[in-house]
Amino acid sequence: MKIVKTVDAVGHILCHDTTQIIKDVKKDVVFKKGHVIKEEDIPVLLSVGKENLYIWEKQEGMLHENEAAEILYDICKNDYMKPSSIKEGKIELIADMDGLFKLDVEKLYKLNSLGDMMIATRHGNTAVKKGDKLAGTRVIPLIIEEEKMKKAQEIGAGKPLMEIMPFKHKKVGIVNTGSEIFHGRIKDTFGPVVIEKFKEFDAEILGQTIVDDKKEGIIKAIINYIENGADIVACTGGMSVDPDDCTPGAIKDTNAEIITYGAPVLPGAMLLISYYNYNGKKIPVIGLPGCVMYSKRTIFDLILPRIMADDNISKSDIDKLGQGGLCLNCDVCTYPNCGFGKGV
Repeated sequence: MKIVKTVDAVGHILCHDTTQIIKDVKKDVVFKKGHVIKEEDIPVLLSVGKENLYIWEKQEGMLHENEAAEILYDICKNDYMKPSSIKEGKIELIADMDGLFKLDVEKLYKLNSLGDMMIATRHGNTAVKKGDKLAGTRVIPLIIEEEKMKKAQEIGAGKPLMEIMPFKHKKVGIVNTGSEIFHGRIKDTFGPVVIEKFKEFDAEILGQTIVDDKKEGIIKAIINYIENGADIVACTGGMSVDPDDCTPGAIKDTNAEIITYGAPVLPGAMLLISYYNYNGKKIPVIGLPGCVMYSKRTIFDLILPRIMADDNISKSDIDKLGQGGLCLNCDVCTYPNCGFGKGV
């Protein structure tokens, strides 16, 4: 690049986009990279504060910000994503389908540590809708060493930085446990809450079975739903450590693989996650703590998008929820646009 006075720039080629900002009116590019400057452009350039201009002089081993931004986009992109137009070395990635947003956090850290470039994303393991912004990329200087961008490509090699796992249609069986409900002493208020949560996704409720506080009935209800095509079984009630609370033991006695009983999340510490192997298919069988019935957002909201996208949940995934796992019970709930469930 070389610098020329704007008044002497007629006939030269701009090496970067020039932005005009008018408060409360617009912020947009008035002249794009590659524009050949005309006499009538000079007053406009001066009006946006451009007394001097960088003129592009191609140098071996250097890349323009827009060329480098394309490289960052290629590192990030995956199926069900599309790019925005390039402006000032920036490209945004937009979701092209509803699904679960996944992010390789370690790779993201390494890329941002290179310097002179950045990738900013939303949190991973969160639900996104078609049209949602996923990430923004930018090269900081106007030109950057090609060698540095090659290092970025080496870090990003293999699997893309980001992924959208489409949500699947799921058939759901609900097992309500509690002698007080089974015998009609109180009205069930847990089942309707769980059904409403599943309605946020493409879920088909196969039914709701109310059973007594006995292992045999709980086991029978779980297995019955699985044998009749359930992709998920959600169990409510009986999840604490009281003598009459048999749901965790019943789930274990189905021979389901217990991933975790307990989570570093409030509300939601008494969550149980397991997988039942049925003809080679892993069926999530989850025990939901009582807080799901009365708290607006809980551990259930954090794991449900992953279950609906067939994203396998491990014990370490749950352990990592401790940072950010405390819901602050705000007067006005803004979830998911808050820190709940989003560790660093």
